Parts: sequence; structure tokens; C-alpha cells
Amino acid sequence: MDQGLVDDGFGGLMNLIYDDELNITWLGDTNFGAGSAIDDGFSPTDGKMTWQNALNWAGSLTVGGFTDWRLPSADLNGDGTVVNCFGGGVAGCADNEMGFLYWEEGITSVAPGPFSNLQPTLYWSGTVFSPNTIFAWAVGFSQGIQNPVFKDDIFIGRFAWAVRDGDVGLNSIPEPSTMLLFCSGLAGLVAWRYRKHSRS
Repeated sequence: MDQGLVDDGFGGLMNLIYDDELNITWLGDTNFGAGSAIDDGFSPTDGKMTWQNALNWAGSLTVGGFTDWRLPSADLNGDGTVVNCFGGGVAGCADNEMGFLYWEEGITSVAPGPFSNLQPTLYWSGTVFSPNTIFAWAVGFSQGIQNPVFKDDIFIGRFAWAVRDGDVGLNSIPEPSTMLLFCSGLAGLVAWRYRKHSRS
């Protein structure tokens, strides 16, 4: 297992991988969108999508009980600085959630670590190319390429990979609603035992 990457234990297609360095959780299947209703690339089953469809796909997911899935950010530090990377390990290439996987954690299409179906070509980020917003940043896992790509190219398309903030693991902290249900049940059990005891 790659340093910083932890299998969250869901298994199967819903396998989820937690990155404890960035505190984000990835879908274990990196091409889970293949064959979905909005898979609109050259083939309707290859997983390639336009940028908007990729955004819509990630935003529509419910996995592990969570609905706040998204495309990865290409601006990890939030400073507005994103650079072109063409396999040279340029400074700033890891300032990106997918770039961090490639450059810092050694995840490539040849050595995908705990992930499945990792494609060698480009994956969409959720970050728009600010000098010209008809483009968005994309990252490739064969050479660590990072460059802006035309959002609406339906003939080529790019892959979509979903991520969310935090840990969704089986051992992670429950959601507030889950804790409320647990506490309510516990209070009911205490009240029942008290009534039973007072009657005896």
C-alpha cells in the first residue's frame, strides 16, 4: 500500500481509498463513470466525458452514504497558481490533488497502487483554466502531464474520477445524524431500564 493511502474497507466496486496526507477520500475505481447515462465521449461505455458532464456525474454520486463527491482540485493550495507539467517534475506539479498522487505518492497507470482501472490518459479536474474559461485543467497518469483541455470536446473527452473531503471509512467518525440516532436509542434504553428497575 502506498504511503498515505489507506483502504477504507468497503470492498468491491465501492472500494474507497483515504489519503491521510491530504485528508480526502478517492473512489477506488478510477473509471467508475464508464457506461453511466452521461458518458458522452467517443464511446458511451469508455468513461470519457465532457467537463460539464464529469462535474454533473461526480456531483450526483452517493457512495458510502455521502453525497458531496466532486472532481479533484488542480489548485491544492488555493493560491490560483496552476502550472503546465509535461513529465519533467516541474515545481508545482504536485500542487494538485491528482498531481499529488502521481508526483508524491507514485500512483501511475502502470503502478496504480490500491486503485483499479486507472487510465493512462487525462482526467478532468474541477478547476477552470482562468486565462480562458472554455478550458479546464486535466491530469494524466502515464507521465504526470497537467495541462488545460477544451471542456466541450465530445470526440476525445476525458475521464472523470470522484473525490470528497475527509474520511468515509468504516472506522471514521459518524455523521451528526448517526450520532443523534445513537444517543436517542441509548437514552431510550436507559429510560426503559430505569422504569423496569423502579417497578421491581
